Amino acid sequence: KITENAKKSLASLQRENPRLVPTLAIIQAHNDHLIQEMNKNFAKEVGLRVIHICLPEGSSKDEIVNEIVRLNEDANVQGLALDLPESLYSSKVLNAVKPEKDVDGLSDVNLGRLVRGDAHDCVVPPTARAVMELLEDLGGKTVLLVGASGAAGAALQCLLQREGAVTVSCRWKAPQLQTKLHQADVVVVGSTKPDDVPVSWMKPGTTVISCSRDLLPEKHNCGQQNNRAAGNAVGSLAIAMRMQNMVKNTERWIQSQQYRKWDLCCLKLQPLSPVPSDIEISRAQSPKAVDVLAKEIGLLTDEIEIYGQTKAKVRLSLLERLKHQPDGKYVLVAGITPTPLGEGKSTVTIGLVQALTAHLNINSFACLRQPSQGPTFGVKGGAAGGGYAQVIPMEEFNLHLTGDIHAITAANNLLAAAIDARILHENTQSDKALYNRLVPVVNGVRGFSAIQLARLRRLGINKTDPGTLTEEEISKFVRLDIDPSTITWQRVVDTNDRFLRKITVGQANTEKGFVRQAQFDIAVASEIMAILALTTSLQDMKDRLGKMVVANDKKGKPVTAEDLGVTGALAVLMKDAIKPTLMQTLEGTPVFVHAGPFANIAHGNSSVLADKIALKLVGEKGFVVTEAGFGADIGMEKFFNIKCRASGLVPSVVVLVATVRALKMHGGGPNVTAGAPLKKEYTEENLQLVADGCCNLQKQIQITQLFGVPVVVALNVFKTDSPAEVDLVCKIAKQSGAFDAVPCNHWSAGGKGAIKLAQAVEKAANQKNSFKYLYSLELPIVEKIRIIAQKVYGAEDIELSPAAQSQVERYTQQGFGNLPICMAKTHLSLSHQPERKGVPTGFILPISDVRASIGAGFIYPLVGTMSTMPGLPTRPCFYDIDLDPVTEQVKGLF
Repeated sequence: KITENAKKSLASLQRENPRLVPTLAIIQAHNDHLIQEMNKNFAKEVGLRVIHICLPEGSSKDEIVNEIVRLNEDANVQGLALDLPESLYSSKVLNAVKPEKDVDGLSDVNLGRLVRGDAHDCVVPPTARAVMELLEDLGGKTVLLVGASGAAGAALQCLLQREGAVTVSCRWKAPQLQTKLHQADVVVVGSTKPDDVPVSWMKPGTTVISCSRDLLPEKHNCGQQNNRAAGNAVGSLAIAMRMQNMVKNTERWIQSQQYRKWDLCCLKLQPLSPVPSDIEISRAQSPKAVDVLAKEIGLLTDEIEIYGQTKAKVRLSLLERLKHQPDGKYVLVAGITPTPLGEGKSTVTIGLVQALTAHLNINSFACLRQPSQGPTFGVKGGAAGGGYAQVIPMEEFNLHLTGDIHAITAANNLLAAAIDARILHENTQSDKALYNRLVPVVNGVRGFSAIQLARLRRLGINKTDPGTLTEEEISKFVRLDIDPSTITWQRVVDTNDRFLRKITVGQANTEKGFVRQAQFDIAVASEIMAILALTTSLQDMKDRLGKMVVANDKKGKPVTAEDLGVTGALAVLMKDAIKPTLMQTLEGTPVFVHAGPFANIAHGNSSVLADKIALKLVGEKGFVVTEAGFGADIGMEKFFNIKCRASGLVPSVVVLVATVRALKMHGGGPNVTAGAPLKKEYTEENLQLVADGCCNLQKQIQITQLFGVPVVVALNVFKTDSPAEVDLVCKIAKQSGAFDAVPCNHWSAGGKGAIKLAQAVEKAANQKNSFKYLYSLELPIVEKIRIIAQKVYGAEDIELSPAAQSQVERYTQQGFGNLPICMAKTHLSLSHQPERKGVPTGFILPISDVRASIGAGFIYPLVGTMSTMPGLPTRPCFYDIDLDPVTEQVKGLF
């Protein structure tokens, strides 16, 4: 009956979850094959999959625990049972089993729940349940437990007492054993009866149940001969109940996989005035342990990989688990055209989520880019936000994080090394020698690797035996014939190093005179970084890595990473980097930090995967707030036309960030020098200068409206701003089509200072959304460039250099004409001239060159001269950065 009920329950669960394969792992450390067969038979009858791990007799407790730990971490195992010699059932072994996988209910957590009466949450030990099933009318009866110690004995005592029985427990060698046996109405035997204890010590009619592991369990009444229950009554019943427990565990496991309501405990802020430095504020707050944060927002323990106390990688398996969960609202933070005075987009992003979650009790997630160490040690400093709206710990955020940029550097440079090495080997070896080295004989067998077979198929050679290729086919296979003058793949390093902008490689004698000019880019300019930011899965990343075009061959055809045979190795280097990193804000709300492409030389947005995971976690009424680099004309345009195409996601609202003093610069205010005191135009009220500068804000609002998304203006307020200036900006913004315009004080007050902004964003997200892309991908490359130049930047027209025109024709011929456009342009002006502030008009946008990131999936025209390797200024930030050797605290970051 129990087996049949378990079978029906499991069948019902599998109808609702067709892909479910509930798996019970049983660790056995004895040679009793009968118990093993019984487990298999009962499991098969119920419909469960069973894995038997048969350890040798004499296995130590540590060996058992190691096996338990391995199975605890196996996401494909929902239940774990132990069949061990009595001597191995120690607290250490039993408590190694995760409570949620404990089908025998013997861990302290399960026993505690049983004693407390939490019937819904506890698993009752199967043997104890079997005994209770066999006993009836226990009220007032005396039940003696002999040799039934440990967790199973404790559970049985609890159940017997709950049914009104008087329970007595003793050992076989107890001096009062004969008396207790004579007084008992029921005797439960937990271990083998010694020969010197006669059955006659029990009074006639006593019910005896044997649960001994050493004998077939039995039930009989003393004084009534041949009244034994069928063979192994308790044993069979216990195994049936173990399977029933497993089905219940499976049901709980399914429930655990569903979306969980957040139970977030926010951190309290006590803002000081004047506002301390960013690192002082960060240090003054004690962040939650990241596993606590993960649990609060509904992540499962097997979905996170913890790095220290405050960072964790989140596995992509979550997307499969929550695939039916509706997405939350999607908010993009963009800005006006940047100035040296800064606008504070990261600070607004953090302030907004702190306000939404810590103050309005709305689930929200911030998704930020990982900062490059180039600017951190160069001139810009960190990118964790600022004041009382930042990601903590800020030094962890700004330095290394979880090593993603280092992984990109390693992958990028492996590919660069592969290119030059391949050219050298092809130039110095015959076809036969190349073939013998590329397809060597290993242990007497010669075979192609998987990536080599894929190359053969692309070449139209449908052969799998290396010995069957003709000389012509061997030549086609081994020769990439890379034209060194067409190599576009550069080496990278995550440091601002101007002297690597042009280098010569191959000068050692060992390279046999194969010298060429090359360069280093900053690591975040690597196409692999753009791929990381745009990929949607591990398989998609692998496909994109393989498609990366690194050069042309001497016939003008593209040469890819796949052709070089390096795709798999690149994927291996990137396998951990693809997982977003979980951190928190000063108020304990969750943040994803993932990917960090620059916006002037790449698409300037954090990863698609971080956004997708966050949108599932916040729930249908929650908000995901992400940030686009630089002004709306650059980062936002690429967010819509490149990132949203890759992700398929539709944004709900754009938050456009501005400051009074930045608008004053756009209105014709004097130039600003880093480190010098601000001129009076920026510290005193000047309504005319503000009004004149609002032209840039109006233009950025118009650009947002091209995409059909509501826009809310967030005005970062400084203490030098007058109320009249703040009111003027908000008035002009609303008149220009903004849904709302809100002054914000989150820098000095934390989330509390952005509550009005959060309320405005929530209202705007409920507005009708008519999102659309700016251009069709089917348009010619030149036409797509022209649309961006005219509609977004306000150019009169574009002008392509002969080199750019030639590249456009080549990419079109190679089949890359239907890719989106990623403009590489100065971020300091709507035009190509950084000194032109406000809204320049009447200019012709010069396109000096056109390049392609085929793996990332975009064409990038270069507007004027764009450097992909920043340099260090006269006084870099590193002068102020130091380490306290006693406390190991980092000093000087900002």
